[in-house]
Amino acid sequence: MEQQSLFVRALKHPDSREEAFSSLVSEYKERLYWHVRKIVIDHDDANDVVQNTFVKIHLNIESFKENSSLYTWMYRIATNESLNFIKTKASKIGLKNQEWIESLAEGLIADSYFDGEEADLILQKQVAKLPEKQRIVFNMRYFDKMNYESISEILETSVGALKSSYHHAVKKIKIQLSNEI
Repeated sequence: MEQQSLFVRALKHPDSREEAFSSLVSEYKERLYWHVRKIVIDHDDANDVVQNTFVKIHLNIESFKENSSLYTWMYRIATNESLNFIKTKASKIGLKNQEWIESLAEGLIADSYFDGEEADLILQKQVAKLPEKQRIVFNMRYFDKMNYESISEILETSVGALKSSYHHAVKKIKIQLSNEI
């Protein structure tokens, strides 16, 4: 935690802010990209959301209180940016968030940035059909291997509720996959 405090001080200090921020971007851009990508599905949209996330981090670093880890705080911003992006994009074309995400998942096969095997593609399509919260919890737990405590801090939800969401998500995916076979 001491290491983090020193880094956060460097991010907040005018003389070291740019260099520290550059290090922060280098360290976290790929992890945040994949987190965001699993939420918004589309490569270009994920890049836009990650860029917006880093802008927000840069603009709001002064308000970071260090009640959580810097990583958790950034993931919370990235998650919120992703959800806001989906809401805005879906409403612009007259769809519900869920409809928008499912339509993007259906187009994954044509996405040159998607390099998964057929099983990965099938799984991604099933994950896209989950309700938003279950989808996010499933992605963070299953793909990102995050523990419930970290997810709880990011999503500001109780561990019990997260475990329930994950359990329901897994159950729905198993049912859908068994119907596919």
